[in-house]
Amino acid sequence: MIAAVLDEIRGGDTPDVVPAQSTVTGYAEFLAVDAALDRRWPESVMEPSLERMQTLCDALGEPQRGYPVVHLTGTNGKTSTSRMIDALLTEVGLRTGRYTSPHLQRATERINLDNRPVTPEHYVATYREVEPVVELVDAKRGDAPALSKFEVLTAMAFASFSDAPVEAAVIEVGLGGRWDATNVADADVAVILPIGVDHAEYLGNDVLDIAREKAGIIKEGSVAVLAAQDKKVAEVLIERCAEVGAQVAREGAEFGVRERELAVGGQRLELQGLSGRYDEIFLPLHGEHQASNAAVALAAAEALVGAGTAQPLDPEAVRAAFASVRSPGRLEPVQGGPDTPTVLLDAAHNPAGATALATALTGEFRFTRLVGVLAVLQGKDARGILEGLEPVLHEVVVTTNSSPRAMDADELGALAAEVFGSDRVSVEPSLQAAVEQAGEIAEEAGGSGVGVVVTGSVVTAGEVRSLFGREPE
Repeated sequence: MIAAVLDEIRGGDTPDVVPAQSTVTGYAEFLAVDAALDRRWPESVMEPSLERMQTLCDALGEPQRGYPVVHLTGTNGKTSTSRMIDALLTEVGLRTGRYTSPHLQRATERINLDNRPVTPEHYVATYREVEPVVELVDAKRGDAPALSKFEVLTAMAFASFSDAPVEAAVIEVGLGGRWDATNVADADVAVILPIGVDHAEYLGNDVLDIAREKAGIIKEGSVAVLAAQDKKVAEVLIERCAEVGAQVAREGAEFGVRERELAVGGQRLELQGLSGRYDEIFLPLHGEHQASNAAVALAAAEALVGAGTAQPLDPEAVRAAFASVRSPGRLEPVQGGPDTPTVLLDAAHNPAGATALATALTGEFRFTRLVGVLAVLQGKDARGILEGLEPVLHEVVVTTNSSPRAMDADELGALAAEVFGSDRVSVEPSLQAAVEQAGEIAEEAGGSGVGVVVTGSVVTAGEVRSLFGREPE
């Protein structure tokens, strides 16, 4: 029996090993809970209603009301920015909870306490706590759908934060904003990161309509921290702020990046916050977009704790917080050495993310030959992703990942041939083999400066992170 459990846990050639703090039995129970959640309505589907989620939270005693909330939406950058806000709030002495999605490798990554993922045992215990109430709500649903996986996970996060208890929660939306399950929480600080087109099957292709959906997290009396946006999008967001009487802090006006220079292992920043300037900040993440995320995170943290010009955040705490930030699967190096190609992972899964990745690869790395490995989910703008990456990749190996929503490798290969030309495209259905093939292609150039970037989906980045033996964070 133990052998069977271990086989299930390890999953063959790409093991997700039992975490050091867990027992085999405890981790097996975690897998069983995760499987039960996977049988629910998938989190890639959204129904325009908060009624079921509100009913569930009411029955649980409204756990989302027990702490101030920083709520984040936007097309890209939510998880990295959430991690930065969490680090800042932790460094100034608050006990924090953080809820993000999707996960890279293990579902426990989604619910964090004290800036660390909960253990599998904690995850299971929280599920058992909410399970009877979930079953009760489901039993009374009539003809309506049962609670979705994401709704149950969101309730688990709220309950976990209430039980801890935390002094602040950083909560990332799953899909959209107004009708997202997380929106039963009323944000004290609503963060709107750059908005573009994604999840078009649910949010549509009109970026202004998408902005209106995402603006739904801005609530009466909150502070809206707005990243730089297209002018028309910004107008939609400001209109929402005026409608509900929210205060506004805008990147490029009330806060922003004043100076940015490349540094070994990341970048050095000077940020203008709401309460003053903070210099000599080292951020161990790559890309101009991460500098912008840092400015947004700083403003959000300042807004939550009420920092002002008379009482700014401690500069040393700000420096320590940013220096500690990790964002796995976001231009993350997992291999590099004198005799092996550098391998980078990035979870870019839409054209805006691909463009930001390409800009960072061009501006912050000196590759003489760079080969891409790409696996994309159905429904995503695969052509847009390919077009965003084409200028920086010498060749691309297209493949697939384990998601049931994964795009067929041959279908993606045909599309890639249209964008790159067939002589720059290889198709390899096995993700592991695709990574190995990309490394061989890169090494054919000889010398230094060769690399591989694996991207196209959070699932893709997570699976390859496991291949390289990286533990969930």
